[in-house]
Amino acid sequence: MDISIGLPSTIPGIPGRLVLDWATAAEQAGFSTLGTLDRLVYGNLETVPTLAAAAAVTERIGLTTAVLIGPYRGNGALLAKQLATVDSIAGGRLTVGIAVGGRQDDFEATASPYGRRGKAFDAQLAEMRAVWAGEPRGYAGAIGPAPVRPGGPPLLIGGGSPAAFRRMAAFGAGWVLGAGGPDAFAAGADQARQAWRTAGRDGEPRLVAIAYVSLGADAEEHARRYLGDYYGFLGDFATRIIGAALTTRQKVADAVAAFTAAGCDELILFPCNPDVRQVTLTADAAGLS
Repeated sequence: MDISIGLPSTIPGIPGRLVLDWATAAEQAGFSTLGTLDRLVYGNLETVPTLAAAAAVTERIGLTTAVLIGPYRGNGALLAKQLATVDSIAGGRLTVGIAVGGRQDDFEATASPYGRRGKAFDAQLAEMRAVWAGEPRGYAGAIGPAPVRPGGPPLLIGGGSPAAFRRMAAFGAGWVLGAGGPDAFAAGADQARQAWRTAGRDGEPRLVAIAYVSLGADAEEHARRYLGDYYGFLGDFATRIIGAALTTRQKVADAVAAFTAAGCDELILFPCNPDVRQVTLTADAAGLS
């Protein structure tokens, strides 16, 4: 299983330059990928430029949105161009985790119809694939830049609904679990594999999960403060997310073992504390050093 780390870009108030320090430290520590979370009505850094900046200061480490919310970003053509640009800067290191989204305030802030987000997402995914396939859209031909890899960056579809697994089988290279432990991952992974087979896809879908980590001094307080704020809109479920945070070396090691046993291909460990020393602490706990 690949071990990846999230950028602290969703933690409010961080200096933007910290993302660059974090990205270079993560690459040096041996993580597989840098991940981002996505939200609009919140004090976070925006995902697409954040990954472009991380791409510019790294050479090897992968980049992934885990996940990007698609429908309130408008048409698929512009989003396809933005993501292809990041992938071009990164030399083909981008993977796009993307989902329909569930926070109504983000949609209201962009005047996007929340109730029609599923249909908008289907159209968006189809248009992104068409753009990356080089279909002409005007006098100059295709929308560039041309993809680094044929077909564009691979898509990981997020969500646990039947529609999410349908989209994964139609458009995606795999599935990403947005929140939940190894048991939730295993259940979703079974549905992803079944949808993949039903669609007649070759091989196996790539299966990715995320978890939250906070280590060292005041680890539990950092997890409680950040996750309680970020997931506060979920009410009581936020308490479960806080309780699942990996706040000791042993909890990180146990999570790595459990997700590996559940068939996870990649685990992204998102920070609750933006201190760049968390990179080394997390790498050590996850067995990378």
